[in-house]
Amino acid sequence: MKKLTILFVALVALVLSACSMESPFLENAKDDAANEKVSFKIGFSISTLNNPFFVTLSEGAKTNAQEQGVGISIVDAQDDASKQASDIEDLIQQGVDLILINPVDSSAVGSAVEAANSAGIPVITVDRSAESGEVVSHIASDNVAGGVLAGEYLLELVGEGAKVAMLEGVAGSSAARDRGEGFLTAVDGKVEIVSSLTANFDRGEGLTVMENMLQANPQIQGVFAQNDEMALGALEAIEASGKNIKVIGFDATDDALAKVEEGKLAATVAQKPDEIGKAAIDTAVAYLNGETVEEFVPVELELVK
Repeated sequence: MKKLTILFVALVALVLSACSMESPFLENAKDDAANEKVSFKIGFSISTLNNPFFVTLSEGAKTNAQEQGVGISIVDAQDDASKQASDIEDLIQQGVDLILINPVDSSAVGSAVEAANSAGIPVITVDRSAESGEVVSHIASDNVAGGVLAGEYLLELVGEGAKVAMLEGVAGSSAARDRGEGFLTAVDGKVEIVSSLTANFDRGEGLTVMENMLQANPQIQGVFAQNDEMALGALEAIEASGKNIKVIGFDATDDALAKVEEGKLAATVAQKPDEIGKAAIDTAVAYLNGETVEEFVPVELELVK
């Protein structure tokens, strides 16, 4: 009898232990029979979750994955290209069916994409592209077109011959390169670019860099920031200086839209990150189901002013 009791206790402990071992790919699934419907496991390496734009993008992906019964594991690279490479290697070792990558650095991420290729795991890039490796599809807004929208509107606000500045994003990222290219195309030969410096898509750096720009070039009349976080930091520096300078951002985050509504931020280019995240999952599931997908899936842009 004593042996039977011990055996029963051991069996209960084993069952409880098994129940507690929850797969990270079911984090978005309901704790019921629906879990059995998870058809694919998708890994998502995102550049940073310390930015409202990418938080919204990841939530869009996660919500759509849940609706489609797809397991998803989202990992935060914390704006560190080395950490992103390590995160992607972990996803490869976990045996995911597909990896979504929002690169920290479009060039540096190439080796990680190639590692996934070697493991037979398809890759889709999101918002920012990869410069090497085989990618099934790229999901993003047309950042060049967005930069043109910003440049044309800033030119309309400040007029030809005005002195303007640009706050650049993370060096090496395709988003920074493309937005800058579009902006410069729109204003080339029509304004004087007195300063163009990186603030790494960060609000705090945007504040500091803008303070330095104003000290060196007090006659600045307009600013294009390649994302809203930098625009909001720049706006803080400008308000502290007492100057009236037109600032345009990019992303249409909630904070930026509030400043546009208040008349403090001239405009922001809306990228619709939730739609980008949703489209990434739609494309991933379609590909895994054997469907043909487009090499580039664009998400609509608009200027909010």
